Amino acid sequence: MQLVLENVVQKVGAATWLYPMSLSLQSNVVTVLLGATQAGKTSLMRIMAGLDTPTEGRVWVDGQDVTGMPVRQRNVAMVYQQFINYPSMTVAQNIASPLKLRGDTDIAHKVHSLAQRLHIEPFLDRLPAELSGGQQQRVALARALAKDAPLMLLDEPLVNLDYKLREGLRDELTQLFEAGRSTVVYATTEPAEALMLGGYTAVLERGELLQYGPTSEVFRSPKSLRVARAFSDPPMNLVPVQLQEGGAQMRLPNGVVLALRQPVATADAAAVLGVRASALTLQAQPGSVEVRGQVHLAEISGSDTFVHVQLPWGDWVVQLTGVHKVPLNAPISVYLMPDACYVFDSERAADQGGALLQLPAHAQGG
Repeated sequence: MQLVLENVVQKVGAATWLYPMSLSLQSNVVTVLLGATQAGKTSLMRIMAGLDTPTEGRVWVDGQDVTGMPVRQRNVAMVYQQFINYPSMTVAQNIASPLKLRGDTDIAHKVHSLAQRLHIEPFLDRLPAELSGGQQQRVALARALAKDAPLMLLDEPLVNLDYKLREGLRDELTQLFEAGRSTVVYATTEPAEALMLGGYTAVLERGELLQYGPTSEVFRSPKSLRVARAFSDPPMNLVPVQLQEGGAQMRLPNGVVLALRQPVATADAAAVLGVRASALTLQAQPGSVEVRGQVHLAEISGSDTFVHVQLPWGDWVVQLTGVHKVPLNAPISVYLMPDACYVFDSERAADQGGALLQLPAHAQGG
């Protein structure tokens, strides 16, 4: 299925929820809508589904203009953050309902297979009200997958599940999407989830489409500071720098100079250096640059430790894999690799819109 949005705009009263955007989704792959709350993800999905009509612009499906065509006339499956199931039907009947409507055979086997993958097989004879919220959400997911619609829309479907189950289901969903025939649109606020799902990613912020492309490419080569921040969790560490020697090196506020493998082509000496938390280390490596600071906070989240370090120019976060004990208020050295640095122009640094001036060396080859 080929879904194309052409100059779509969505306004509600005097407020603009979606600014003009055009988007041609890749067929039969996953497109992730990545953005913070109120970025416009749900508004865009409702237009894709036919639940809302855009204020301006057109929606095309396989070359047919479906703008304004109601959702009941489209073959779409959608899962919301808040699960929706048929309360009077058992779990098995909920999952089987789209299969029966389609006239499928061997329904019982397909129901059990989906239930097993989504870890709800023990609850097939129960009513949704007898399940936990997370279990009910998995029933809604199973029913949407059973529909096998050409367009499947999932609006943060795992947000209400516990961390461990969410990690496992991401892997299962990726396999299910690859085995299916649907064009999948998956909304999330989590960059890690976008990377795990792969496919393509559209980065949204406050109703604007900032960038769209293969997920790995958008992550490694953000076109602007806004994209880099949206695709970094925790947010990308930033610091103003001065470019020197024709853009071949940069000077940090504490006087440390970083040599760049590829000179930055810009007439403006002022720039913004960005480094993801996961690219920083507490151990020296060949070619790394040391910056000394003080531990402000250390927090453990999932299987990672986030160390907040007070550096000469402010607070930066270092993301370490595993659980680490880091003494508070202790002096510490943070190491960064020039190849892992992003350089943005400072023209619109105040609103974090600066354009990318240089790709990290490890991203040059794609």
